[in-house]
Amino acid sequence: MTGDRALEGRVTLVTGAGAGIGRAIAARFAREGAAVMLADVDAAAASTVAEEIVRAGGRAQSIATDVSRAGDCACAVEQAVTAFGALHVVVNSAGIIRRASVTELSEADWDAVMDVNAKSVFLMSRAAIPQLEVTKGSILSIASGWGLAAGPRAAAYCASKAAVVLLTKAMAIDHGPQGIRVNCICPGDTDTRMLRQEARETGVSEIEFLADAARRPLRRIGKPEEIADAAVFLSSDAAKFITGTALVVDGGGLA
Repeated sequence: MTGDRALEGRVTLVTGAGAGIGRAIAARFAREGAAVMLADVDAAAASTVAEEIVRAGGRAQSIATDVSRAGDCACAVEQAVTAFGALHVVVNSAGIIRRASVTELSEADWDAVMDVNAKSVFLMSRAAIPQLEVTKGSILSIASGWGLAAGPRAAAYCASKAAVVLLTKAMAIDHGPQGIRVNCICPGDTDTRMLRQEARETGVSEIEFLADAARRPLRRIGKPEEIADAAVFLSSDAAKFITGTALVVDGGGLA
């Protein structure tokens, strides 16, 4: 990474920006000099984060966005360009999980997970690519370690995140000639509201669940800010020859 503000002058769009990893990425991008459009289905949460960024001296706006709807994705891209004049980076961070095997899953839960985690990457990327071609920008998606190696009772989540990994590689091939880089990050268990939701869904106490999640070489779970560190790197000029990669950030869990 070069310079003190690695994303100075960039315009970024971050989905799922109202909480968790998306929130950490939006805040960190703003500190790195980017203007940030925060997109989230929870409009109040996204607005709160945008206000926090502005109070800290950054540039940010928010927009209510259901990332599973093509029209919402197109509106988010349009609003980012209208507000800040261009679009350089899209971060697909919106995500949900349902802990269940295929025999336990309802069709509605399968559809919801695939829509938010995988279909959204297609829709938002499709809407953004014409703008990113102009700026020679990049797409960064938040996949998961469970998109590379499966885990128990998470069939839809694993399938959706594996789709993100391969969609990343396919888009990198298709849009590299346009000067667009496409990468994803595969986090391990990270201290977010969604991770604690998993404890409830699996019927395990939160203390026991988090202790089990920390059983990896670095002996702890990740922090959203650590995923944001990787996001800054992959979205900056320090990664200008990196595309089609799935960067594992998991404290050695997959090792």
